[in-house]
Amino acid sequence: MAKIVHERNGCIGCGACAAVCPKYWEMGGDGKASLKGASPDGDNFALELPEAECNKEAASACPVNVIKVEE
Repeated sequence: MAKIVHERNGCIGCGACAAVCPKYWEMGGDGKASLKGASPDGDNFALELPEAECNKEAASACPVNVIKVEE
């Protein structure tokens, strides 16, 4: 099981995550990325998945390191 955590407050809206992993990431109306289907987790948003899939690529592509993949 993988937990994807997005520290949305630190997002700069570059869109790299949505470009490499559009199945789980999209750009919101406020110009920041959103993790599709995520639930609030403290100050962040999180999503539990059976596998990390392309979210590891999204985390690597993020220039401000606000995407974490916990396995």
